[in-house]
Amino acid sequence: MSCSNQNCSSCISDILEKILVLQKQDFSCDNFIGCDKPFLGPSATSICYNTRPIQLYNCCSGNPWSFNYTNAEGVTVASNIFRVESIDDCCCTCRILVLDPTTGEYTSTNEFVTIDLNCCGAIRCFNDTYVDLC
Repeated sequence: MSCSNQNCSSCISDILEKILVLQKQDFSCDNFIGCDKPFLGPSATSICYNTRPIQLYNCCSGNPWSFNYTNAEGVTVASNIFRVESIDDCCCTCRILVLDPTTGEYTSTNEFVTIDLNCCGAIRCFNDTYVDLC
């Protein structure tokens, strides 16, 4: 599939670009709510957050994209929660995150996936958090 900005789901791409800018702490103060609010954390004065975890949904099946990674014990498991790392045209590179269901905290992996945004029909954002980027 050929990828170009005209074919790309512009609303999802725009939101992901805003999230990427926020995570780099290089933004202007615009008024947004939800996934594209212009700061990480519960208020604009919070400086302890560096990640807005997301899920991306497959436009054909409606299911969240899920990818395997190898955990610290060497076991292959799947996750469907990511951190945006870069965007190149319609391709978004994401770091796989792991949610601890007991504590509600995220752990980053050193495993990445690249997703064609032409295949994404929806995005879900979770509360901003701090993730140790190993």
